[in-house]
Amino acid sequence: MRPVSIVIWGFGAMGQGMAEMLLTKKGIDIVGVCDINERVVGKSVSEVLQMDQKCDTKIQSNIDLILDETKPDIVLLCTDSFVKGAYPKIKKIVEKKINVITTAEEMAYPYQSHQAFSEEMDEMAKKYGVTILGTGINPGFVMDLLVLCLSGTMKDVKHIDVKRVNSLSPFGPAVMEEQGVGDSLEKYHERIENNDLAGHVGFNQSVHMIFKGLGIKPTRFEQQMSPIITNVDRKTKYAFAKKGTLAGINMTAQGYIEDDLFLNMDHPQQIEPLQEGVKTGDYIDIKGSPDIHMAITPEIDGGLGTIAICVNMIPHVINARPGLKTMIDLPIPRAILGDMRDMIETNE
Repeated sequence: MRPVSIVIWGFGAMGQGMAEMLLTKKGIDIVGVCDINERVVGKSVSEVLQMDQKCDTKIQSNIDLILDETKPDIVLLCTDSFVKGAYPKIKKIVEKKINVITTAEEMAYPYQSHQAFSEEMDEMAKKYGVTILGTGINPGFVMDLLVLCLSGTMKDVKHIDVKRVNSLSPFGPAVMEEQGVGDSLEKYHERIENNDLAGHVGFNQSVHMIFKGLGIKPTRFEQQMSPIITNVDRKTKYAFAKKGTLAGINMTAQGYIEDDLFLNMDHPQQIEPLQEGVKTGDYIDIKGSPDIHMAITPEIDGGLGTIAICVNMIPHVINARPGLKTMIDLPIPRAILGDMRDMIETNE
């Protein structure tokens, strides 16, 4: 069987990380990479990544040319956070009869926030015989799929508390902009007033994915945000937060059944949290029969986790029945240590 052919669209922090991971795997071939950054266009993947593994594929800026010439099995789309930004790109990919995995957070469970777009994408994917999936570390795993997996060992669920204390440091400029990293407190309030600060994109998706997975419907969803002000200068590869500015955002959300709080979400995220003694971790507490208490410390690395889950879901997406899928529709993610071709179902 030929290698699984892959195109990466968006060669920033996540796209480059996926390429690095793919080059260590068996049974795959990176046949194309698309990006508009002039510093990488025209260079080979190996040249940009500075890895020992050889990959002569050149980074190009014309996605239509790449897709038409390579006809890949799947595209890893690493360009957007929101459905409206990702939709035209997904449409372009799907109409060429190519599967797609996107890191766009809203695509993890787009039905609640973008019903019309979701129905259109589902119909389009079925028409062209391919599959669409949005995933990542969060939304996509820690604060939604993992919760549902744990609930599978319970007779009943009464209440859920989920908390993720994480570092934003691995992520690129788009996430830093969404989180207001480096903004003054005055600018933070101005952006809040203008509805120009996204914070964590994904609570809506995670909450509704959990409710959907449990077979119930929330009667109310709420979310809040507050600034995390740094007391020291903090710097990452992609951002700088001077003392007195925002190191990140603390997000909280709630899902209700009638007037009862059923699901509580707490998600403070910032760059370089350890510089002020903040320890990262993932915590899930589910009250029911039996009670479950899970803690992972430090956190599951957000950057590596997003990279890995997208790569590890490739065979599941290729094998899936056509349509727009979420993580609760597909087999559970797991590391692929062998040849990826062995996981692809064929009609042979």
